[in-house]
Amino acid sequence: MTCANGTADRVDLDATRFEIRIGHEGYVRRLPERVTRTSTAGKLEVTDRFREVVDLFGEDHQDTPAGFRIETATHGSVTSVDLVRDIGYERGGTPRPTPLLFSADSANPYEVSDCAPLIANVTCNPGIVYDLFINNPDANIGGHFTTLDEVLVELSKAAGPGCDVSVEIANPYGDIKEILEEVARYEEILTRHRLVVKVPHTGPLSADTAGDLLKGNGLLRKRYNSGAPRDMLRGHALARQLHDLGHRVNFTLMFEPHQTPLALQARPYFINAFVRHRADATRRMRGFVAAYDATSDEQFVADLRDYLVRMDYLGTDDEALDLLTVLRLTRTLLRQRADGPDDGMDSVRRSLRWLSTTHLPETRLIVCSMDGEQMFPDLMTMLSEPEFLPLHRRVLVTADPAYLARWTTSPHVVTYQRRFLSAVRSAPDALSAGTSSSSS
Repeated sequence: MTCANGTADRVDLDATRFEIRIGHEGYVRRLPERVTRTSTAGKLEVTDRFREVVDLFGEDHQDTPAGFRIETATHGSVTSVDLVRDIGYERGGTPRPTPLLFSADSANPYEVSDCAPLIANVTCNPGIVYDLFINNPDANIGGHFTTLDEVLVELSKAAGPGCDVSVEIANPYGDIKEILEEVARYEEILTRHRLVVKVPHTGPLSADTAGDLLKGNGLLRKRYNSGAPRDMLRGHALARQLHDLGHRVNFTLMFEPHQTPLALQARPYFINAFVRHRADATRRMRGFVAAYDATSDEQFVADLRDYLVRMDYLGTDDEALDLLTVLRLTRTLLRQRADGPDDGMDSVRRSLRWLSTTHLPETRLIVCSMDGEQMFPDLMTMLSEPEFLPLHRRVLVTADPAYLARWTTSPHVVTYQRRFLSAVRSAPDALSAGTSSSSS
């Protein structure tokens, strides 16, 4: 049943056939009638988590908060109702309009408040927090925000309880005690229900070598895949440790689809497919190789080698690497990326295929790092293919709000608005007078 305002009817305690557990009446009153309609139990109660969630987030509404699905379990004569975190749900345990969800890459509360009703997650990494917001006077109006904690307090208000907030740990190479203290601070602000701890892949870096990225030109001597196993798997170990301690983890910095099956072993809540940098690098490498194949001019391979060093595919120890080896390594990389059309989405396709086989029903893939005129339309086209339609509930599309907003419009919107506004202005009624005066 649905009320005139579009919200689900809640349980009428005066008419219910259930015996309500004493002290649970106010909580039960928030339930939609559909939740209890089919139960044959004689008693009704809510879980401790249900009460905790409502006490935290339910003060402004008469139903259950957004971001939680309603689950029931009947044992003998008692039906117990729980609230389970699921950003695919709106208030009252109603599913969002589509299983495909959207997210904002922004730590700017002003931006997030504009798109909050449309998104299910906000992602904050240090670059987004400090470079794009706190230290950006155009975004951080009047320098009002000075710390990450201040930003998170405001983001939690702007996004509301229905949005997760992914916050990246400051130093993945640090002591676990310090990391847990940092996570506890974020959890105190956002609550454990909204916080998702963002843990990066660490690659060949360690506590001893991570500082090399901040020295000189910031390039490593060794290649990105030449680290010790303990260092290369540090991010995995940290992600799994946080999961085992009860935290949801956004396991980030995933560019290649072969990262996905190993990342899934850490039981992350989110995995990622970064699109833009990988697609740009693929096209640049193809261009160098095609130019060499057409001309046999080795300068193209030398330029390719320089590009691979600058982009961390090779280390500075490889600056004089022989050109045949450079060419062979590049052809191998390009062969790994030849999957379907040249739309930059091959990593998304293959990661979704891996995700579809998992025993992790709550894990979602975040498609991130998009720009330009083609990436978002290409992603929407890919997701409309029959293979991927059943996987929409496993996908979260994220971008900065300005990029997302670009895809809400069309040239024809302007064309038709011109026609409609002109028609209203010429109409002989009060609305026309108001439109004319407001546009003059």
